[in-house]
Amino acid sequence: MIGWLDCSAGASGDMLLGVLVDVGVPLAVLQDAVGALGVGLVLRAEAVSRAGLGATRVHVVVPADDATTRTWADVRALLQASFLAAGVRAAALAVFARLAAAEAGVHRVPIDDVHFHEVGAHDALADVVGVCAGFAHLGLDRLVASPVALGSGTTRGAHGPLPVPAPAVLALLAGVPVHAGAALFESCTPTGAALLAELVGSWQALPSMAVDRVGVGAGGRDVEEVANVLRLVLGPAADLAVSAADVVVAANVDDLDPRLWPGVLQQLLDAGAADAWLTPILMKKGRPAQTLSVLCCRDVLPAVQQAVFCQTSSLGLRTTVVEKTSLDRGEHVVAVDGQPVRVKTGLLGGRVVNAQPEWDDIAAAAAALDRPAKQVLAQAVAAAQVLWP
Repeated sequence: MIGWLDCSAGASGDMLLGVLVDVGVPLAVLQDAVGALGVGLVLRAEAVSRAGLGATRVHVVVPADDATTRTWADVRALLQASFLAAGVRAAALAVFARLAAAEAGVHRVPIDDVHFHEVGAHDALADVVGVCAGFAHLGLDRLVASPVALGSGTTRGAHGPLPVPAPAVLALLAGVPVHAGAALFESCTPTGAALLAELVGSWQALPSMAVDRVGVGAGGRDVEEVANVLRLVLGPAADLAVSAADVVVAANVDDLDPRLWPGVLQQLLDAGAADAWLTPILMKKGRPAQTLSVLCCRDVLPAVQQAVFCQTSSLGLRTTVVEKTSLDRGEHVVAVDGQPVRVKTGLLGGRVVNAQPEWDDIAAAAAALDRPAKQVLAQAVAAAQVLWP
């Protein structure tokens, strides 16, 4: 079973709690985990509507006489002393460690002195522990998510107004695909960002899967700009995606200055081609030449054909319909001495069968670390070993 989070309207701790309840995790599972902290937090679920969509919102009820502000050291001690299941405790500690590191960097204070008022000390405890317990209950083989909408404008922090995206959110989602989205407010909170960064294995559009269940979790606002919900789609992975709508455009070219070819290939990719390549051939009268091949879908075929005619000396093209079989794809981010490196993954039946670091990231990390690229590549490949089954 895999899960896909639709973060097109952002993510927050309460949205994640809501989507878990809506997809079928009993509220009691989340409440038992939150109750194991022993600080009197209570969860309450409510059916709501956001832009006409039915959704579940989960509220965190805090004891009226509890005005405690906790540091990272306090939260760490509380979690370590709790009666949480070992896996849930470890996940919650990892999430709070990310939050603390991000807040420490933003405020430039020692990490153990970080106060969690910026993320709501009580809400954050309930959100993090409840969400970690909820995903543990689902027992997913893999959790993936769409690029994350962060929002825009300003928000109010404990020390005054903050720009959106919030500085801590940007720190937490370094290396993750993000965008502003339609919301004119903070659509991704630090707690939501930390949970996503810890629990999500890769970032992509809806993967190949058979839809089994869909949950909808609500944010606090009901606005016109966007349906303020987070969706979770559950189901088994589809082994292979097969498409018969692709074509290969080909042409033999023997009279083009070879210095032009790199630009030609880039122009074809910019026109929407999925891939473009050259194959050396020998033509009539012993002329050396190149076969230009371009793989694309039918929707961009006119643009690709125009690019070939405009960018090369070809007078004619061959177009062949092909059936393409492809693996489900994902993206994971690993760190090489603090430098983010994206790793492309290919999955078969939900299991990684290929993992390859992005060369542009390798080159950037090598330059930042002043090391040979081959060394950084070897470190990235080693870091990516955790992705393999």
